[in-house]
Amino acid sequence: MSAEGRRHWLVSVPGARSLRRQLLVWLLLPQIVLWVAAAIFTYNLAASYASRAIDASLSQASRALARQVKPLDSGLLIDFPRAAQDILEADPSDRVLYMVSTPPGQFILGNRHLPGVPAGVPTTEGEPYFYDGVLREADGASHVRVAALYLRYGEADGPAQTMLVQVARSSANREELAREILRDTVLPLSVLIVLMTMIVWTGIRAGLAPLSVLQRQVEGRAANDLAPIKISAAPPEVRALAGAINTLLGEVQHSVAVQKRFISDAAHQLRTPLAGLKSQTELALRDASDPELLARLRRVHESAVRSAHLINQLLLLARAEPESASLQDRRPLDLRRLARELCTEMVPRALQAGVDLGFDESGDEEPPVMVSGIALLLREAISNLIDNAIRYAGRGATVTLRVRQQGAQALLEVEDNGPGLPPSELERVFERFVRATHDGSGCGLGLAIVREIVERHAGQVRLAPLRPHGLVARVTLPCDDGRTPAQG
Repeated sequence: MSAEGRRHWLVSVPGARSLRRQLLVWLLLPQIVLWVAAAIFTYNLAASYASRAIDASLSQASRALARQVKPLDSGLLIDFPRAAQDILEADPSDRVLYMVSTPPGQFILGNRHLPGVPAGVPTTEGEPYFYDGVLREADGASHVRVAALYLRYGEADGPAQTMLVQVARSSANREELAREILRDTVLPLSVLIVLMTMIVWTGIRAGLAPLSVLQRQVEGRAANDLAPIKISAAPPEVRALAGAINTLLGEVQHSVAVQKRFISDAAHQLRTPLAGLKSQTELALRDASDPELLARLRRVHESAVRSAHLINQLLLLARAEPESASLQDRRPLDLRRLARELCTEMVPRALQAGVDLGFDESGDEEPPVMVSGIALLLREAISNLIDNAIRYAGRGATVTLRVRQQGAQALLEVEDNGPGLPPSELERVFERFVRATHDGSGCGLGLAIVREIVERHAGQVRLAPLRPHGLVARVTLPCDDGRTPAQG
């Protein structure tokens, strides 16, 4: 399964949730709840303080008004000039209303529309009582805060009388004051919540960074790379996860190694009897004269040749695997010289197949194209490409091999003017045991071996069609800068 496929599978599991999102939700949810609770508490506290301030001003106003009412023998003397009344009622948005009466309801002075004292309220002389009410006037109704002050007047030896002084103030100012306090408090709290959210998000990202490192290590490796995951600087929880994955990788690696060892041992054991079978069939073909027997011997011989080729390819594939390739030396080598030598060696094979094989070079003084790699494996990869071109280009075709340097990359091309491949097969033929045609004696491992070897050398191999017909195999390898040490 590819890295993209593994990533899609991990994301598309039903019920899977982002760990980062869950942490963010569980860390921010208490903050939001606390923010709402703090806003409600702040508003109530602000309203309480505003009510206290208004009540204090109403208490002071009611006492001041009460001092302007003086008892006389014949009644009450009210020393409250009209100018003072106009001052109290001058501000329409914050009017101070008043009323003086003598219970049980004899109006004396002020605004007779003030809401009365709620029934059942115990009255205490000299101490104001505060309550909320609704002032209903011709232009509408409004909520007010009222202070009611009961005072006793009259002669000491005469009948005692009670005077009620009420002073009211609109509740709109109290609510506006509470809202202003709330705004002034909630705004800094909101900024702090935003800053806290950013800090929490940064902390979550930093805390989960080892998981991202682990993800990149797993996604960035090839499907057959079973090397342990290195995450030594991670927290213990992530190291435990990496250790569990490494244990699993070790078990898989052991299983794969057992299978590869079995294939290698079986291939080695089969080479000798197959070589003997080929020799015996060749001898029998020379000595036999019966046409029917010759046909059967040719089929046996072809099967033996195909089996021997398959065994050799399996052995080569086992050597090209990462575990085997990592044990072999990587040394600087001239890719152009290696390709030219292989082209020369395979000319007899091309002549036997009726193919014109040549190496494209502009002159004798071309500079070397240096790469770092395992000469034996690169030699087998180039040989497979040339062999495939000769095998499938067809009699009378032309196969051209060329090597050149493009920047920091070495480019090797094997081009033929044969029938080529359909676009749908250009990538599929690199899979193991996949053959685009059933002609010839191939086993479907040649291009798979080429890709395995090229990828072990940090390169790429691609097939591309030619016009009007033909195929070109392009191999790109990183050039050697002279600093790559041999690996043993």
